[in-house]
Amino acid sequence: MTNKAKSILSIILLAIPSFMVVFSGIMKISGNEAMVTGLSKIGYGPYIPLLGIAELVFVALLWIPKTWKVGFLFLLSYLGGAAAIEVGQGKSSIALLFIALLWAGAYVKNKQLFAAAGN
Repeated sequence: MTNKAKSILSIILLAIPSFMVVFSGIMKISGNEAMVTGLSKIGYGPYIPLLGIAELVFVALLWIPKTWKVGFLFLLSYLGGAAAIEVGQGKSSIALLFIALLWAGAYVKNKQLFAAAGN
C-alpha cells in the first residue's frame, strides 16, 4: 500500500468516529432534549455540557498533528467508558465499533505505536 493510500485510509478510519463524537458533543452542548433526558436518567444531568466540551476537545486533539496521540488515547478512554455504560444497561454498544475504527486508523497511520517496547 502506498503512503498516499495509507494516509487516505487512516483519515477515513479516524474521521468516522470523529464525526459521530463531534455530533454527540454538539447535541450535548446545545441541550438536545433526547440527549438531556437520556443522560439525566443515568445521573449525568449536571455534567452534560462538560461532557460535550470534552468530546469536542478530544476530537480536536486527535486532528492536531502534534497532539494526535493524546487525542487518540483520550477518545479511546472516553468511548471505553461509554461502551461500559451501554453494555451495563443491556444495550448494544456502538462505541465498540468506534473504538475499533480508532484503533485501525491509528495502526494504519503509525504502526510504530504498536511495536513492542524495546524494539
